[in-house]
Amino acid sequence: MHQRVQRAVASMQHEPGEVSWDDLRTFLVCADFFSFRKAADALGLTSTTTMRRIDRLEGRLGFPLFVRHQAGLQLTDEGREILAHVREMERNSFDVFRRARQATDDVAGLVRIAVTEGVGTYWVMPKLIDFQNTYKRLTVDLRCAMEQADVARLEADIAIQFEQPPSPDLIVTRLCRLHVYPFASREYARLYGLPKSIAELRHHRIVQQITPQLDDAAYARALGVESLTGIIGIRTNSSTATLYAIERGAGIGMLPTCSIALGAPLVAVDVGYQNQFDLWLTYHPDLKRSEKHMVVVDWLRRIFNPATYACFKDEFIHPNDLVALMTIAAETMGLRGYTAPLPFCDPVDREK
Repeated sequence: MHQRVQRAVASMQHEPGEVSWDDLRTFLVCADFFSFRKAADALGLTSTTTMRRIDRLEGRLGFPLFVRHQAGLQLTDEGREILAHVREMERNSFDVFRRARQATDDVAGLVRIAVTEGVGTYWVMPKLIDFQNTYKRLTVDLRCAMEQADVARLEADIAIQFEQPPSPDLIVTRLCRLHVYPFASREYARLYGLPKSIAELRHHRIVQQITPQLDDAAYARALGVESLTGIIGIRTNSSTATLYAIERGAGIGMLPTCSIALGAPLVAVDVGYQNQFDLWLTYHPDLKRSEKHMVVVDWLRRIFNPATYACFKDEFIHPNDLVALMTIAAETMGLRGYTAPLPFCDPVDREK
């Protein structure tokens, strides 16, 4: 076996987050049909998406899998070598899914999760839909709010929050790091331009999100001013409202760095400022004896795994660079078609 094929197989086995199973499945179907078009039809995808998945897989593996001919596809030597390994992975995955299906029949009941609003709405909820399709007898009560839920006082079974709880009686795990960055809408950038420094930012309108984790003076300190009078255009305590306002051109505001990687129609504003917050997973030790709660805890750890999702790494990655690193996440749960609707306008205004 070629050494680079050996390295690729080892990577798929020991670093599964580096290669998407969707891409590997696409490779198998293309190898069966020797045609992007026929494979796309079988997968229910467009030919463009099918080719993009193969291109991405070849880029991750470091070698071509197919030779493209007008008459169809032909496996390369490396493609033929790796095909058997991918088919074995598929067989193993079927065994895993069969065992998981048997286990999910026994997992039932209610699990209450409390999470910060933006993270809960735009990250946890899209993934929760797929989770619920697997664990159909499990009810997840997802509470999204900026105020922290007190797990010790049974306000939630499991909490994801920005501040580390001080109670020694709880199990507290650092999940990941959430990075935030200034963003503006494309229309705002076209009309008003973008600042290139903190000093220039003072001459723009700011969308300010007020949260329990940030005091009112945090924005003033960041801008190096004593007062925000005349700078703040909109102030809100809602992450959803903040995204809406920025997307609709109300001003410049802070959002998670993954926003444009997930498809939000925004541009990053490079003024030399960024911030970050650690996310903490909290639950009571008694829940370790509860299968339904441990299933949810393990799932939450997976969906916030920095090895899988680059936006949660400790080190800061520029929003523009995240676009290429999070294409799989964008395809499966992105913000396209998920952001706020267009504002209402008076019918008289439409006629003008």
